[in-house]
Amino acid sequence: MKLSYKEISTLAELKKAGYQSKSIKDELRDNLRNKIKNGETTFEGVWGYENTVIPELERAILSRHNINLLGLRGQAKTRLARLMITLLDEWIPVIEGSEINDDPLQPMSRYAIELLKEKGDKTPISWLHRDDRFYEKLATPDVTVADLIGDVDPIKAANLKLSYADERVLHFGMIPRANRCIFVINELPDLQARIQVSLFNILQEGDIQIRGFKLRLPLDLQFIFTANPEDYTNRGSIVTPLKDRIGSQILTHYPENIETARKITEQESNLDSRQEDVVYVPSIAKDILEQISFEARKSEYVDVKSGVSARTSITAFENLLSTAERRTLLSGAETTTVRLTDFVGVIPAITGKIELVYEGEQEGADGVASLLLDEAVKTIFTSYFPAINKLERKGEETPYDELIQWFYDGEGFELDDDFTDEEYIRALNNIPPLNQLIKEYQPDFEEKDKNFLKEVLLWGLVAHKKLSKQRFSEGYQFNDLYGNYISGL
Repeated sequence: MKLSYKEISTLAELKKAGYQSKSIKDELRDNLRNKIKNGETTFEGVWGYENTVIPELERAILSRHNINLLGLRGQAKTRLARLMITLLDEWIPVIEGSEINDDPLQPMSRYAIELLKEKGDKTPISWLHRDDRFYEKLATPDVTVADLIGDVDPIKAANLKLSYADERVLHFGMIPRANRCIFVINELPDLQARIQVSLFNILQEGDIQIRGFKLRLPLDLQFIFTANPEDYTNRGSIVTPLKDRIGSQILTHYPENIETARKITEQESNLDSRQEDVVYVPSIAKDILEQISFEARKSEYVDVKSGVSARTSITAFENLLSTAERRTLLSGAETTTVRLTDFVGVIPAITGKIELVYEGEQEGADGVASLLLDEAVKTIFTSYFPAINKLERKGEETPYDELIQWFYDGEGFELDDDFTDEEYIRALNNIPPLNQLIKEYQPDFEEKDKNFLKEVLLWGLVAHKKLSKQRFSEGYQFNDLYGNYISGL
C-alpha cells in the first residue's frame, strides 16, 4: 500500500490510511522480492558480481541477516552497502521531533511516548526519505562507546535542571539515531575489541544500555559491516562472539576478466568532457591498462595479501588521458590518440596503489610499475601476434627476423614523448618490416588504432628479449638486443 506523505500530518490520518508498522529487514526483504519477481536489477552499476556476490547478498537480505562484506580494498564493498537504500520504501512516517525516528505505532523513546500521551491522535507526523536512512561510520581506533551508543549529557542535565537519574539527560549515539535505518561500520577489525563488545546486545537482543540506565530500546536496524582480510593479521580482528552474531559473511573479489574491469574503470573514471572530446583511446590501450592490475595481482614483487584496488586502473586511466591531453596542449593540436609511450604517465598512479614485498622494495616502486607495464604488454602481445618461444633452435626462422635485422643494421629508433601526431606516424611508418608484420597478421585491425598496435609489437619484442628499450628524458629508444650494451662500451 502506497501512502501519500504530503497528505498525512497526524497520527489519526496515518491510521485512517491503513498504515502498518514494518521492520527495516522486512522492508528490504519485501522490496527485494518484488524486484526479483519483476526481473529488475537489484544493484545497479556493480559489475562482475552477477553470479557470485549479488546472489549471496540477496539471500542474506531475504534471510533478514546482518551482513559482513569481507574482501580486499577496492572491491566495491561500500558501494554495495550504499546501494541497499534503493531497496527501502521511499518514505516512512516518524513522530515529529523524535531523535531516534520513532515509529508512530510503536514508539520507543520517552519523548515519543509522552508526546503520544499528551496529543493522542493529533500527534504530529513527519516523513523520512530513504536517502536519509543511511548512516556510515569508519571504525577508527578513537571511536568510543559514547560515539556509537550514547552517554549522559551533563549540559542537558544542567539546562533542564534534571537529576542524573532521569533518562532525559541521555544523549543518544549514532546507532540509536539510526533506528529504522541502514547502519554501516567500515573496516570493522579496526574497532577496538571493547567497542565491538558493546554491539553484542544490539545485534542479538536489539536493545542498548547507556551508563547503567535500565533502558530497553528494541532498535530496528540493518547492520552492514565491511572488513579487509588483511586486517585480521595486521591491525586487529573481529572478536569471535561478534562474528557469531553477524548472520551472513559474504566474500567479495576483483574482476575476473578484462571486459568487466573495463566497465568498472569507464564507469568510475572522473573525466573532464573536454578530455574525452580531445583524446581518443584505442580499445587495445584500455586492455593494456586493465592488464597492469591483473599482472600486479600475481606479481612476485607485490604484496598479494594487501591486494591491488580497482582504483589503480581508474586513476591510471585518468592519468593516461591527461598525459595525452598535455601533449596536445604543448603541440597546439586539436585532437590526438593515446600512444603506448603515454603510459609513462600512469606510473605515478600505480606506485601509490600497490604495496611491495621486500623484493619489490629492492626494485623500487617506479621500477616495479615499469615491469608491470612491460608484463601487461607481453600478455596482450600474444593475442595479436605469433607466440615467441623461450627456447628456439639455432638457425630457426621466426616471423620477426626481418624486423630484428632492421634494428641490427640501423642505428636504433626513437619515439619522443612530445612528437606531434604527424611526427609520430612518420617515425613508425619509416620501419618497413614493422608495417609488413601488421599487414600480414592484423590486416583487418581498426585503421586508426594501427599505430598503437605497431608500438605494442615493438614493446612486445622488447618484453620477449628480442629488442632492447631504453628510457631517456624525452622518450624511448629502441635498439637491437645488444645495441645499448655495445654503445655503452
